[in-house]
Amino acid sequence: MLDLQRRGVAEGARDLLALAPGHHVLVTGMAGEEAAETVARRVGLPLAAVHFFPIHPSRSVSVIAAPWGDRVPRGLNRRVWRGLRWARDAALKKPLAEFGIVKHELPHRLSIQAYDIDLFPGLAAELPDFHPVTGFPVDRDGLFGSPVDPELLAWLDAGPAPIYVGFGSMAVDDPAALVAMVRAICARRGRRLLLASGWAGIDTELSADVAIVEQVNHAVVFPRCVAAVHHGGAGTTAAALRAGIPQVICSVQADQPYWGHALTKRGLAATMPSTKLAENTLTAALDQIADPDVVAHAAAYAHHFTDDGVARAADQVESIAPLRFPTVELDHAGRMQ
Repeated sequence: MLDLQRRGVAEGARDLLALAPGHHVLVTGMAGEEAAETVARRVGLPLAAVHFFPIHPSRSVSVIAAPWGDRVPRGLNRRVWRGLRWARDAALKKPLAEFGIVKHELPHRLSIQAYDIDLFPGLAAELPDFHPVTGFPVDRDGLFGSPVDPELLAWLDAGPAPIYVGFGSMAVDDPAALVAMVRAICARRGRRLLLASGWAGIDTELSADVAIVEQVNHAVVFPRCVAAVHHGGAGTTAAALRAGIPQVICSVQADQPYWGHALTKRGLAATMPSTKLAENTLTAALDQIADPDVVAHAAAYAHHFTDDGVARAADQVESIAPLRFPTVELDHAGRMQ
């Protein structure tokens, strides 16, 4: 784990240090936050970190993503999250050592919490400066996100809503076995299958009951599906929530088990580790989320999302950027040259 945390950190920081001068603000995701902060301190830029998972130490987010983890004392949750943050800082201390001890204070530092805080009851009270920016736009015309293949749109129009299956950038041990399994399950349920191969290297296909494509625009496709089976990445999870469809989350690593646990507790999903994914477990999970109460709850949950999250996040970033006006030269008549 330490080795994985360290890989590429120094190289990325060196590249960023070369790019940063002359800019107004540095924006980072969670994975590169420590390197970005080191660079921001070196060049004196304000820093905005976008968190797609609540990584600030808190009592409200269980450190164990499992039902028994909810029995962990809330105070212990916060202490363990702090310990994990300390461990990560310690792991990155060596690769960032080449930049020396940077003592400059950041002009401004902002952490944008870009997730649905309602999935973590009690967390809002622990983040007094929290400003939610979770209402990302759902562009059903394909203008937001990747373009949509007209053939796929025609396939969606040609039959009933399919079950979506996709694991994004997660590795699949046996792609052929996965395809055979989900084909059989969907056929038995009388459902069409839409499979996004992602990085699994599965051959594409377009037949009456099965569409296998490399990737899809979640915002366009998910509202036209009956359910989504996926790895539990923050973006895919959020897209399915906004689309109002129930989910089966087969988590692999990182924040994925936490999304599965959080959604299952609220009757929006079923979850399992990817190592448990099999014909019987996936069938049982699909039976669970096909319950009319789960379907109705997922549809109702989608209504509380707004559509201005990206704009509000951009406003927050802009608010910490220093104002820099260009020098304007005027001619003898007072006109801009």
